[in-house]
Amino acid sequence: MSRRCELTGKGVLTGNNVSHANNKTRRRFLPNLNDVTLMSDTLGRSFSFKVAASTLRTVDHRGGLDAFLAKAKVDELSPKALKVKRDIEKALAAN
Repeated sequence: MSRRCELTGKGVLTGNNVSHANNKTRRRFLPNLNDVTLMSDTLGRSFSFKVAASTLRTVDHRGGLDAFLAKAKVDELSPKALKVKRDIEKALAAN
């Protein structure tokens, strides 16, 4: 189970803990991932994703899941999100 946002690809970063004595030890910066259910207006059903909190704010800002996926880069999406994006595009083309 990877710690990666399914919509933006945001993942774990690494860095150093630096003590007062300037000792450095390696550490990991984990993304703030949440399990959310997002509704697609075009398809009329909901999908569950593991997304970062910052991504959730971006989805709301762009106007929902459909608008977010329309602008999203294909190489950042998970296979599950990519399938939802293609289903939305097919539904819009059919209308």
